[in-house]
Amino acid sequence: MASGSDIDTIQRLCAEEGLLLSDTQLKQLEHYASLLELRNRTLNLVSRKEQALLLVRHVFHSLLIGLYHPFSSGEKVLDIGTGGGLPGIPLAIAFPETPFLLIDSTGKKIKACREMIQEIGIENVMAKKVRAEELKGVAFNTVLSRQVAPLKRLCHYAARVLLPAGSLICLKGGNLEKEVREALDGAEKNNGFPADITLFPIDRFDDCFQNKYVVIATC
Repeated sequence: MASGSDIDTIQRLCAEEGLLLSDTQLKQLEHYASLLELRNRTLNLVSRKEQALLLVRHVFHSLLIGLYHPFSSGEKVLDIGTGGGLPGIPLAIAFPETPFLLIDSTGKKIKACREMIQEIGIENVMAKKVRAEELKGVAFNTVLSRQVAPLKRLCHYAARVLLPAGSLICLKGGNLEKEVREALDGAEKNNGFPADITLFPIDRFDDCFQNKYVVIATC
């Protein structure tokens, strides 16, 4: 379970990064981290080797997207391959006026997300068992992903459901030069998406994160 020192740490980190969260939001993030840890004992939601730093490594990591993309009221957001609700649930807590849809092809993971959403009491997020390529008749301003999938594939998924001037935002690591080049080269097949890709390094947190970039692909 998350300890008092854990929530003090995330409160300090958020304040240092200019992520201003209320006491209620911080408690919700703490609650989510505790529920995620509990369900991870029987479900493969996050790597079990990383549970000791779960609140920072996964929850705070997800919140960093908000530094480079402040979500607006009414903005429609899709989280592809959400797994245990990352990054969608932490961001939904931080931006309560923004509606989020979390999708994953694994029913057990979506069931866990629904239970956690209900237990925390978040009203601006829904979870649905569906593959990204199966979505029809819906469109979003922003698509999120923490998937290990190549950027080219994520751009292909996003292009099908993004509204004009929409963005794909990923948390990724490693040498991304090849991935970025391949995604841009494949833009013609995706109706011109992406036109541009920007990398924002978050390696200032030393070895906390495997994914050391916020990647934003835009039309």
